Amino acid sequence: MWHRLKQDPFLPALVIVVVLALLWPAPGVTGGVLHADKAATYGVAVIFFLYGLSLETRHLLESATRWQLHVVVQLATFVLFPLIAVIAMPLLGGTLPDGVAIGFFFLAALPSTVSSSVAMTSLANGNVAVAIFNASISSLIGVFVTPLLMAWYLHATGGGMALGEVILKLVVMVILPLGAGQILRPLLAKTVHRHKSLVKTVDRAVILAIVYNSFCDSVAAGVWSGQSPLLLVEIVAGVLVLFFAVYGIVGLVCRLAGFNLADTIAVQFCASKKSLATGLPMARVMFGAVPELSLIITPIMIYHFLQLVIISVIANRKAHLAPPSR
Repeated sequence: MWHRLKQDPFLPALVIVVVLALLWPAPGVTGGVLHADKAATYGVAVIFFLYGLSLETRHLLESATRWQLHVVVQLATFVLFPLIAVIAMPLLGGTLPDGVAIGFFFLAALPSTVSSSVAMTSLANGNVAVAIFNASISSLIGVFVTPLLMAWYLHATGGGMALGEVILKLVVMVILPLGAGQILRPLLAKTVHRHKSLVKTVDRAVILAIVYNSFCDSVAAGVWSGQSPLLLVEIVAGVLVLFFAVYGIVGLVCRLAGFNLADTIAVQFCASKKSLATGLPMARVMFGAVPELSLIITPIMIYHFLQLVIISVIANRKAHLAPPSR
């Protein structure tokens, strides 16, 4: 597990940009000399264009007939997660800052992640075809469902979101680039495949720019100065409760439905994952460059790290129980 994490420089890079923002926010604020805000804003379209180029449509067809598995994953992702978040929020007694509370529901409303769900399912000898289908289709569903869930939550909690404006931004910054990537895929797929490392670097550089700019703006505005040192502990505890609640409930559903071990692994892994790569660009589009954005994205950043650690441990253990899935 730790060997895998050490091989991925993205996680330490996330920590580094947050520390840099906390220590010296001036260069990265909106309008600052580094223009991190512009890189973050226009980079969103780049990310989804690259995702459209990379998404192999045939993967969405290979296991489409396994509808029972897909229903469980998508209901867990877009219904069970938000439901648990809504139920748990009052139990915290309103102790969380508004931005963090919004961030927890935003985390719950996000789609599953593609790369790590597939990689961990493969490591655990789960049904890789099912993982590819659900992780991919989840990202597409999330483009539409996540903003609708957020609009409902903000309205229900006395806030608001200009849904029409958000949808227009999502169309321009997400859906159109995604569609353009799919249209151009026959022409550019081989080039993208040859330069996978470069594509991955660009994708992650944009995410780092979003994080850096968000934290710089928040520090400059004094958003973090009034927060309790225990806030991070509360976020970690909330993230762990959310993960294990969903993972456990989905596992129980799989047993009751009679899914075999390979299918159960794929369903649990996909249903319990949330996408940082999709979440941060969408947060940028939906919430804009507000100072509280760093509070909103902190739960998904912590969840991203912990889900990799926890699922890596589980995957290594299950690899000894499940025969290789073909």
